[in-house]
Amino acid sequence: MSDTPYNPKGPARPPASPRRGEGGQDARSAERRRDAAISKLKAELAAQAALIAGQEVALAHSRKIFDRASVAARIGVWECSLPGEQLHWTDVVYDLFDLPRGAALDRSEIIKCYPAESRKALDTLRSRAIAERSGFTLDAEITTFAGHSRWIRITATVECEADVPVRIFGMKQDITEEKILSDQMRYLAEFDAMTGLANRARFQARLAQADASRPLGALLLIDLDGFKAVNDTFGHVVGDECLKAAAERLADGCGEADLVARVGGDEFAVLLGSHLDRAAVSGVAREIIDGMGKPFAVRGQSLRLGASIGIAFAGAGSPCDLFAQADTALYAAKAAGRNTFRIFKAEAGAKGRSAAA
Repeated sequence: MSDTPYNPKGPARPPASPRRGEGGQDARSAERRRDAAISKLKAELAAQAALIAGQEVALAHSRKIFDRASVAARIGVWECSLPGEQLHWTDVVYDLFDLPRGAALDRSEIIKCYPAESRKALDTLRSRAIAERSGFTLDAEITTFAGHSRWIRITATVECEADVPVRIFGMKQDITEEKILSDQMRYLAEFDAMTGLANRARFQARLAQADASRPLGALLLIDLDGFKAVNDTFGHVVGDECLKAAAERLADGCGEADLVARVGGDEFAVLLGSHLDRAAVSGVAREIIDGMGKPFAVRGQSLRLGASIGIAFAGAGSPCDLFAQADTALYAAKAAGRNTFRIFKAEAGAKGRSAAA
């Protein structure tokens, strides 16, 4: 018998083999899909690279703008690690201290650039900021490593990690020109531009501040005798020079005064402390009169002036009362023949006159 097994449908057939070309098509299709995925990834990477490159360009431009603005504004950034005290500065801070950019920094040496007063203020504010996890702002004077005097504005913020201070950082700005301008503005607001003495505004402010902590003893109002004749005869230029010389002589003769001020054209005021008694105040007035009676050498001219003085002693009245009383005494001195002084007395003032010293 035949060894071939019986099959009702006929003899068994061998398994069908793939059609010609089908295997190659599948491989090529898979390869195309892989190539497409790779191309897509490459395109995405290229897009990301372009985006990063654009961001780097923008960042570089922003950094350049910041650096230029920082240099123009004289503002630099600083950082100090805690508690290690390691300093890091941007270029402008090096410039502020006249140090080569990138030089090694030692805080113990840097702090020596601050004079005692600024150093004390800096240490106080810095310690408080670290303790309170806060910040501060301070205008401080420095003397740079090249010996230049500058004013800088320091801003600082304390950074913490797990509530532990790890660094303090901020900005330092050169405010020297701002400080000079501010001082000039304050000087013009408080001092007489011609004579350099305190002006009327500062005089009135000091008068208003008189209290138990800053008591006043007496007020002397001084009027220059003969100044109008000098001004009319020799002109305003000589008159101004004469006024400056008189102011200088007055200031030199009132070394113990609380304040010497020019309160009018040829009128001056001297505030004396409460430590001077009546005799001492009278002595100051006599010295002023003697000093003003000596000739003034101005532009080749020997000019003579005099001084009439009204004195009022501080009491229970207001600052306005003290000024009015000294003014009353001044008029009495002028009425008495000038080149003398008078002291206001309350009982005499009530009758419209002043008693002689």
